[in-house]
Amino acid sequence: MAMQLDLPDTVAEEGAELVAAIDDIVARHGAKRGELLPILQDLLAERGEISDLAMQVVADRLGAAPSEVQGVVTFYSFLGVEKRGRHVIRLCHTLSCVMAGTRDVAAALEDELGIPFGGTTPDGMFTLEWANCIGMCSTPPALLLDAEALGGVTPAHVREVIAALRAEGVHG
Repeated sequence: MAMQLDLPDTVAEEGAELVAAIDDIVARHGAKRGELLPILQDLLAERGEISDLAMQVVADRLGAAPSEVQGVVTFYSFLGVEKRGRHVIRLCHTLSCVMAGTRDVAAALEDELGIPFGGTTPDGMFTLEWANCIGMCSTPPALLLDAEALGGVTPAHVREVIAALRAEGVHG
């Protein structure tokens, strides 16, 4: 049985909301150490970041050492401690994608979103990241839009996708 973390009275309302969110995620997956990665993935998807407090609470709920949770968070590039946007766009920069036009797609993404790779838009809607390979070498250039792989991406396609996501954000 996992020991419950006693949070000091100084933890803000945001901290209490974070703990409640983690408790909900853990309840969905079960408080087993084997569920650490799916729990962290859901936490990132729901909260946009995995803070130090979140790592501590997750460790507590699973009966794991905080260093174990931090090790997983910092090892996997799809996790991490940086705040991410609602939509994460990962552009492949392997040789086949570069030869097929990744640089033009990257320039279109940066231009359309007004941020460099590694950045997040001020409204928190988009984050741009590089990916070493997403397994779409047969249809370069390729990107991951959240968990959806897109191949044969062009600068014009980038503009259409971003416009659709922005419209969804306004209406959704």
